[in-house]
Amino acid sequence: MEIQEIQASDTWNIRHEVMWPDQPFEFVQLEEDNSGFHFGVFEDNNLVSIVSCFIEGKEMQFRKLATLETYQGKGIASLLLRYILNFAKERELEKVWCNARSNKKTFYEKFGMKDTFKTFTKAGQDFTIMEIELF
Repeated sequence: MEIQEIQASDTWNIRHEVMWPDQPFEFVQLEEDNSGFHFGVFEDNNLVSIVSCFIEGKEMQFRKLATLETYQGKGIASLLLRYILNFAKERELEKVWCNARSNKKTFYEKFGMKDTFKTFTKAGQDFTIMEIELF
C-alpha cells in the first residue's frame, strides 16, 4: 500500500460509491475542493481509499474519508488517518477535526479524537463533530 497526494477529482468516484451512492454525482464535489489537499491509498496501482484536508489558520478539517467496500476492515482508513494527523503535525497545526458519521464515532476515538457533542443531520445521515488538539 502506498499513500500519495492526488487531485480532488480523483476522490469523487470513491466518495460517491462509498458515502453517497443515492445522491447525484455532483453531491460529492465540494466547492472548496480546489483549495484542499487530497490523499489516496493505492494497492496494486488501484485507488482504494481517499481523504480530503482543508487548512484554515492553525486548524485542519478532513472530509470524505472513505474506503472501497471490498478493502474495508483491513486497516487502510486507519493508515490514512495516521498519515493526515502526521501531515497536520508537520505543519504545526493546533487542531484537526471532522464531521464524523455518528455510527463511526468509535473509530475516531481510537486516534484520540474527542466528540464535541455538536451534532447535525445531512441528507438523512447523523453527524457529530470530532476533534483532536495536536499542540
